[in-house]
Amino acid sequence: MNTSPLIVLTKINQVNLLFELCDQVIIPSGVVQEICIAPDNDPAKLWILNAGTSYIQDVEQVDPVIAAWGLGLGESHVLSWIYHHPGSEAILDDRVAKTAALALEIPVRGTLGVILLAKREGKVPAARPIFTQLVKVGFRVSTQVVESALKLVGE
Repeated sequence: MNTSPLIVLTKINQVNLLFELCDQVIIPSGVVQEICIAPDNDPAKLWILNAGTSYIQDVEQVDPVIAAWGLGLGESHVLSWIYHHPGSEAILDDRVAKTAALALEIPVRGTLGVILLAKREGKVPAARPIFTQLVKVGFRVSTQVVESALKLVGE
């Protein structure tokens, strides 16, 4: 799991969905480093330093195949970890990182995709209110993308 999804899901109190939807949640050390530069009262920082500590996995080195994409530390650690642990899915929002994941045949899902999956699996009654909350906390997404996503779950 990368920084952006973790930040926005903790801000709207929906980080629990990850644990309801996934068999295993891994937060690479580079993601932790990015989150921990936030102010001490940041929801994601508070979560990662408390409830999230057991999900942290150290990534000592970014794989050269991943490094060639010039991604940020968090994205590089997420993709490197998954590159060496096939069968996992990357949760990230960065467009270039998603392109890299697809090129490397790494399954990927963004924050909106997590919410859509939660709706499909009955973990949330509706996706629209959660999408609205995401936008209110600064998640950048076009209205067109939101509406298209909502159609996928019949909203």
